[in-house]
Amino acid sequence: MKLVIAFVQDKDCNKLTRALNKAQFRSTRLATTGGFLKSGNSTLILGIEDEQVDKVLTIIKEHSHTRKEFSTSSMATNMLGEMPNHPIEVVVGGATVLIAPLEKMVRF
Repeated sequence: MKLVIAFVQDKDCNKLTRALNKAQFRSTRLATTGGFLKSGNSTLILGIEDEQVDKVLTIIKEHSHTRKEFSTSSMATNMLGEMPNHPIEVVVGGATVLIAPLEKMVRF
């Protein structure tokens, strides 16, 4: 068994969870914040069989999109040596997926 932890942008999470449910995958959604812009994200946690990993990764990839946004984050601009609050274009979204061995999963 595998434990899959997927970090996705909130804008993609509803469609992704619907697609996972349609394919008979159960997931737990946690609201999280992180990334370069400290934007709203969700963390999905799934326990799946080893042979289901590729199918889950395909679904995640199909429903997690990158997009360009403008940021006026003073942290982001200061790191680049620019004036604070000067808008910069950054790529956000997509998915980061962690896969780890899962010894046991129990549902009650």
